[in-house]
Amino acid sequence: MLYTEVNIRQENEQKCMIRAHKIRLHPTSEQANSLARAAGVARFVWNWALSEWNRRYDVGEKPTALTLKKHFNAIRREQFPWTWEVTKNASDQPILDLGKAFTAFFTGKARRPKFKSKKRSKPSFYLSNDQFTLGDHRLWVPKLGWVNMAENLRFQGKILGARITGTADWWFVSIQVELPDKIPEKKAAAVGIDVGLNRLATLSTGEQVENQAFLTTALGKLRQANKRLHRRKPGSKNREKARRQVARLHYQVVCLRQDVLQKLSTRLVDCYGLIGVENLHLKGLLKNRRLACAFSDAALGTLVRLLESKASQRGGQVIKVDRFFPSSKTCHCCGWTWEQMTLKDRIFVCQNPCCPYVHFPQDRDHNAGQNVLREALRLIGLVDQAVSGTGSDEDENLAVDAG
Repeated sequence: MLYTEVNIRQENEQKCMIRAHKIRLHPTSEQANSLARAAGVARFVWNWALSEWNRRYDVGEKPTALTLKKHFNAIRREQFPWTWEVTKNASDQPILDLGKAFTAFFTGKARRPKFKSKKRSKPSFYLSNDQFTLGDHRLWVPKLGWVNMAENLRFQGKILGARITGTADWWFVSIQVELPDKIPEKKAAAVGIDVGLNRLATLSTGEQVENQAFLTTALGKLRQANKRLHRRKPGSKNREKARRQVARLHYQVVCLRQDVLQKLSTRLVDCYGLIGVENLHLKGLLKNRRLACAFSDAALGTLVRLLESKASQRGGQVIKVDRFFPSSKTCHCCGWTWEQMTLKDRIFVCQNPCCPYVHFPQDRDHNAGQNVLREALRLIGLVDQAVSGTGSDEDENLAVDAG
């Protein structure tokens, strides 16, 4: 009987998924100060626990999160009475998070935990599901009260917890909800994507997504804001105002970039069941000092990561093509390779007299997208069922069952 109950519980767990909804908060000045103090307590407890962990580990002991938590609660009222001014989760959860971080470190899944800086680390603290209450456009936080939210929670399910974070001058709450995992619908379409700097993405269907280059556009304002910041006296209120202005500009750039990447990735995984992309070596590309800023601004790695995560949730599949595959130098129709092709050549001209495209120059990125699609289909054994379509009468439309 117990074995059957365990199996049923495991099946129920497999059918559930955890989603998070990030909502902007509108606290008053007093509430924002209280949120900042709670985040400061969480940072202090993390640093204290990490220091105590290192001290005990150096003397030969085997510290655990439970022993550190008991020790902190024993000395908390005498040595750290100011930690009682905020919710208890701000002092309890960092120790548990540190234990998980060391577990991941010892198993080789993450780096060794580091101390958190007041200036460089993002202020945040955790709230368990029994420590907050949701109302109509508001959130109740212990020892703080009701805080206005920009919108209500979108998901209907079991609330697991929440984390409040601060970015620039804004505060956000990310609420985790357990939802039943829906069976995704498989889509019978495939597409190849060629990513780059001139265009963010060029699809094998011929669609082009321009690279907005938000950071490059905002460099003028950022340069003026940074000059204003470094001219202010250290420790003054005007310097703090200038620092917040720089932080707001950076956050605006991040929001604009994320908006484009999120909408593009969602549209692609909703339309196509199989997506072929290039497996770029981004760390190597960022070593180029002339293009490092442009590659960082384009966030090509973030785009691929979003495609992988969303495709797995919607029943799709992302196939990575080898980075050394000559997608730009190869004709997608006959396979002829242009060995002398350079970055300045934006038009692909096939020199094979037997190729139907010998008199029809093609866009370089469009040709690369079609080659990426064909290679992705070859990797999964469906290459014989696909012909890259360009919209002309000479090509056949793509009809691949990605499932």
